[in-house]
Amino acid sequence: MRKHWSPVVAILLLAVSCAGAEPQPYKNFKVTVFIPVQIVERMGHDPAWMESSWNEISSRLHVDKVFIENFRSGTTADDATLDRVKQFFQSHGVEVAGGMALLGPGGGGQFKTLDYTDPKDRALVEKVAVQAARHFDEFILDDLFFTNTKSDSNIAAKGKRDWDDFRMQMMDEVSRDLILKPAKEANPKVHVIIKFPNFYPSFQGMGFDLEQQPKIFPEIWTGDETREPVTTDQQLQQYESYEIFRYFENIAPGRNGGGWVDPIAMGYMDRYAEQLWDTILAKAPAINLFEYADLVRLAEPGERTAWQTRPTTFDYFQMVRECCGFPSSPGSKHALLADAAAYALRRVDQVAGELGTPIGLSAYRPYHSTGEDFVHEVLGMSGIPIEMYPEWPQAKTVLLTEAAKKDPDIVTKIEQHLRTGDHVVITSGLLRAIQDRGMDQITDMRVTDNVMAATEYVEGFGFGGGTILGTSDPILFPEIHFYTNEDWAVVRGLANGRGVPLVLMDHYSKGALYVLTIPESMYDLYRLPRGVLDAIRRYLAPELPVRLEGPAKVSLFEYNNGTFVVESFVDQPVAVRISGNFAHLQNLTTGVTLAGEPLEPAGMARFFPRPPGTAREARPYGFEMQIEPHSFVAFREQP
Repeated sequence: MRKHWSPVVAILLLAVSCAGAEPQPYKNFKVTVFIPVQIVERMGHDPAWMESSWNEISSRLHVDKVFIENFRSGTTADDATLDRVKQFFQSHGVEVAGGMALLGPGGGGQFKTLDYTDPKDRALVEKVAVQAARHFDEFILDDLFFTNTKSDSNIAAKGKRDWDDFRMQMMDEVSRDLILKPAKEANPKVHVIIKFPNFYPSFQGMGFDLEQQPKIFPEIWTGDETREPVTTDQQLQQYESYEIFRYFENIAPGRNGGGWVDPIAMGYMDRYAEQLWDTILAKAPAINLFEYADLVRLAEPGERTAWQTRPTTFDYFQMVRECCGFPSSPGSKHALLADAAAYALRRVDQVAGELGTPIGLSAYRPYHSTGEDFVHEVLGMSGIPIEMYPEWPQAKTVLLTEAAKKDPDIVTKIEQHLRTGDHVVITSGLLRAIQDRGMDQITDMRVTDNVMAATEYVEGFGFGGGTILGTSDPILFPEIHFYTNEDWAVVRGLANGRGVPLVLMDHYSKGALYVLTIPESMYDLYRLPRGVLDAIRRYLAPELPVRLEGPAKVSLFEYNNGTFVVESFVDQPVAVRISGNFAHLQNLTTGVTLAGEPLEPAGMARFFPRPPGTAREARPYGFEMQIEPHSFVAFREQP
């Protein structure tokens, strides 16, 4: 006879089984933990705390490797301490590696880097690199391996070079001569990893050489920390935890060893989980948790009142029950950050193995470029999957933002792509930057000095009327001049009765050129009505097999094996529609299969190219669904 357990009994049994079970390795990625030198020293001087803290972490979270740091901010661990801590973790079956953060002491809350033209600092770098190599066959450079000094010796060494070139060339030399060379001499087997941070548009100004350093070092890691997106100084958008790993993977294919996440400035615990999920959804083979001591602090829920009763992917109360039992039950314990990490990683591990290679709208962002910084992430937050490359990609449609102005041959590359019958999407920022560099030989469209405030929006593919897409509070857009009937404003705003082109289309040779107008504040893209965002998605990424329709701050991740993920960063449940050339979808977590509704064929053919071998009458299907706040759902397409 089959027993039917009540939900309360089922939860209690699950809580008991999870709380007492040994954490198991994850199926689709490794978990590493970074131990800063100050914590390493505490471990060396307080073995009892090292034992007790590790018991807390390892009983809650499976850890494959720890990075044991030997230097940070002027503090160097002694050899005996490094040996003691290393042997402790090895005796517990954990892989060990070294680490270092090349910062000077002090700084008053701001980073104070070493001065790489100062002989004392240069000698220090070589010394700590040799020490790390003597103790470990692998060590990683924390992303503080940059320079922001402008000392007299810097100025003299720079000469007439600009700061970007000087700093990148200097850090390339430091990488080769002060780190790799002496480390290899001390330990010929040593494997040195460079971890790049999250602020990639500023790399060249800080000495990070994204073109050469991935060639100098055998392996790179990616800083996926995005933290709270509004009040923090960098204001990084959540989508970057996915997109930056993809960009670096396309820079060093197969040598991007993992992503790196921390719990700083989260605001709410779901924000930590989102960073972990998006790193794994980008197909990172490993995740690093910074840092060890944080994992044994309490996992506070934070500001999540608006959705705390919803069945979200990161269910805080379910996490607490699974790790610790009910708070009032005898023997219950407090949830730690290690529990939150373990719970979040288990959720994404359930689906990660089903996902293929990520695909998206191919975007070209040259090395050492800047301009419309982080607009790719804003587009990703607006439901357009982005796959960014440092070289011109092999793709039907290529997206170019203002950063592409760095390429001196960008206009030639645009023309060549259009001549093959392919398409190019450029932003208004790029058009402004190159309209006097020969772009007038391709199109008459020009960005003017005028700004207009749009409040209503219309889509119209051809001559005549259009479809009303919605309204908004005033949003400022740069005005783009174009020739009527030569160019077509297929999506436009209205500013007191005057047209504001949002998506302009022109034809050149066999291809189509689109200009996407970016608001004066790019984050105002989030304020556009749902209908406008839906139209922009159709024009920018017609070749992708799956399309999302819905509000901003809902992201779509697509893969080459018929799988995809929808993730919401919104505080309330959101209604979305998924559409594509498939009649059914299987939820990869629940196994439930959904049936789609056929979409009206009129006007859809150009947005849903028929796959090879399908019948002419094949039509796209739509799937209406609700996504919970700060949650993701993974699907597989079915015929």
